[in-house]
Amino acid sequence: MADILVVEDNMEMGTLLCDFLNAEGYTTEHCTDGADAMDMFVSSGAKLVILDIMLPHLDGFGICKKIRETSNTPIIMVSAKNMKDDKLKGLLLGADDYIEKPYDIDILIAKVKGVFSRRYSTDAFSDSFLRIDKLKKTVKVLNGKAEAAKKETELTQKEYELLSLLVENTGKTMNKDFLFNKIWGIDSDSEQQTLTVHIKWLRQKIEEDPKNPKHIVTVWGVGYRYE
Repeated sequence: MADILVVEDNMEMGTLLCDFLNAEGYTTEHCTDGADAMDMFVSSGAKLVILDIMLPHLDGFGICKKIRETSNTPIIMVSAKNMKDDKLKGLLLGADDYIEKPYDIDILIAKVKGVFSRRYSTDAFSDSFLRIDKLKKTVKVLNGKAEAAKKETELTQKEYELLSLLVENTGKTMNKDFLFNKIWGIDSDSEQQTLTVHIKWLRQKIEEDPKNPKHIVTVWGVGYRYE
């Protein structure tokens, strides 16, 4: 199973793209031959297809058409073909977006995130420990003796953004500078100490023992991680 199927006949380019997507937390599969693309699409259960046009045996237009016969899975077409007619053909066949080579990897990843946000976002996040209501911006601990286990606890906007970022990257150590810049902005007048304060407040709301946290843990000299 994979989040994204990358159909790209250039092995080096496809592998590199998969590496970038994996670094963003997505799981990927890579297909280099148009003839194999449909089988891999079905077996991978992909939620998004990044589809090159120039492929051996069956081009991207043909693959797009086949996918659309049975599925509305989002497709981003990628090609060195930059003629208006090619773009129109891809979009009319059912592609959700079209990006030209050479492309900026940050722009492609932004498009990928946009697809997942629009198509697959939900109004709640939950795991075995807590539930976050994204509309109400409340958190409830599903077990334990923490205050949040007794009732839904409201989060401030920054607490909500910080906790959401941590849980969306469960198991990953998040650098302090990255967290601060992501939540408060690189041009913020706030000091990085405010990150430490918000981590403390979150622990008080969700941890059974805030002084010995088991879920929002400190990675000394680096940052924080949600477990």
